[in-house]
Amino acid sequence: MRQYRLLVHLLILILLSCGGNPKEEKATVEGKPVEVKKEPVNLNVSLLLDLSDRVDTVKYHNETMEFYLRDVGYIESISNAFINHLSLKKKRIIDDKIALFFNPEPKNQRINRISEDLKFHINRGNATTELFDNVKSVYSNKPKEIYEQTLEDNKYVGSDVWSFFKNKVKDFCIEEKSRNILIILTDGYLFHIDNIRDQENLSTYLTPQSIKKNQLNQADWEQKFNDKNYGFIPATTELNDLEVLVLGINPAKGNVYEDDIIKAYWENWFDKMEVGHYELRNADLPSDMDKIIREFILKD
Repeated sequence: MRQYRLLVHLLILILLSCGGNPKEEKATVEGKPVEVKKEPVNLNVSLLLDLSDRVDTVKYHNETMEFYLRDVGYIESISNAFINHLSLKKKRIIDDKIALFFNPEPKNQRINRISEDLKFHINRGNATTELFDNVKSVYSNKPKEIYEQTLEDNKYVGSDVWSFFKNKVKDFCIEEKSRNILIILTDGYLFHIDNIRDQENLSTYLTPQSIKKNQLNQADWEQKFNDKNYGFIPATTELNDLEVLVLGINPAKGNVYEDDIIKAYWENWFDKMEVGHYELRNADLPSDMDKIIREFILKD
């Protein structure tokens, strides 16, 4: 009789593994819970590049590794994690996207054409090993061309991340029935000449100069930040279905509190916009960031 009950429980477990909703299935054997493996969700990965003068190899030269090359390394880790995710899925359930954006769009048409080459929608109709290899190859080579072209042009107008959230993030970065991930490559400072807004102590920008002007470069910065309601103006709300990873934060030297202040601005902003989950990371070497990027993208 005991063997019969065990056989019934095992048959139920097999049936649960083959059908129904794979997200919340639970089964038991001999009254003990047994984990039923979940099928990977669909990923919708968006990259937003800050092509401001933060990548300038003269103004912000770094002997260890230039910051644009760090970005290139981060992007390669992102694409590798994306491909790894696809390799874990059955072909019939693949419906995943990866794309790269700028805001504003560069005037250089070559850069814009390259960005189009970095948009992929992989589904059951086109999911092949050849396509996976192509995605990996394109993301390993094309981003470097974007940065090299940017450096050659030597025209830095800033990056309007705030307007991207206001006008584009819901349309470009959020899909139903997908895990939506936006990865922003930036030094943490926001500024665009055509979008300077102030609402009392809230703004659409953050620079080393504005931090100094607001006297946040002192030990009591956190109290001032909270008491005077400093921060970014919320660009939108209801971003519960979006996860954001900010990579490359690089505080200016000379203010030991700068890193904490930058992160306080972003955290406060994401909280007000109701972002579902977020992490903020500094401009560390790609080899050190690879594990962090993979864990963010591949977590259950």
